[in-house]
Amino acid sequence: MKVDLNSDMGEGFGPYRLCDDEAMMDIVTSANIACGFHAGDPETMARMVRLAREKGVDVGAHPGLPDRQGFGRRELPFGPDELRQQMLFQLGALIAIAKAEGVTVSHVSFHAAMGNMVNRDPALAAAMMAAIRAVDPDLIVFGTADSIIERAAIEAGLKTLTLFLADRAYDAEGKLVPRGKQGDLVKDESAVRSRVRQFLLDGTVTAIDGAVVPMRARSILVHSDTPGSLDLARIVRSEIEAAGGAVTPVSKLLR
Repeated sequence: MKVDLNSDMGEGFGPYRLCDDEAMMDIVTSANIACGFHAGDPETMARMVRLAREKGVDVGAHPGLPDRQGFGRRELPFGPDELRQQMLFQLGALIAIAKAEGVTVSHVSFHAAMGNMVNRDPALAAAMMAAIRAVDPDLIVFGTADSIIERAAIEAGLKTLTLFLADRAYDAEGKLVPRGKQGDLVKDESAVRSRVRQFLLDGTVTAIDGAVVPMRARSILVHSDTPGSLDLARIVRSEIEAAGGAVTPVSKLLR
């Protein structure tokens, strides 16, 4: 059993950092790097790419809305073409920085509000996937199982990797509990350990109301801004290995 372990990284800017990215890079196998809009800047992006290269970690683009104060989690009234250009701007920036460091960008993972907007609009999702494919048809798109993003990526001829979010609660339909609602975050170490073990052994997750729902995924995400994220990531990795699995970067997982 091979499982990717990924995290959203480089989500500070200038001297400000959300977590110990260097330590996180020792744990994960794929890094979703903020591309300068909701977080990140050229220096931070280059530092993340160099760290990933040193550690053998896959590099992915993590584009979001241009909203630092809201950390890209507030939806803003951009039109479809504006969102497409914002995504391409960020993807192109990371690809250029990575190429200069001798690194290939392997995947794309939408951040927060941008991802939510794409994931409820099939036409927008199709336009985004067509743009991604035009840049590089080998890019892998991260998304949740049976989502609009996953379907649009497949229809565009792109590879996809489905995610299980270890530190976020799910509802009885298998959808994420919206941020800001009670119980949205799962940050208790024993709870994270239990739900990761359940996912690995049974392919299910227990929803916030107690329902057991299927969870089709090949990668586990830990958000770097979740309190105690480093310890949570270590727990996830230890559970994968305890279950007889091997943490594997996305580019090798989908060969």
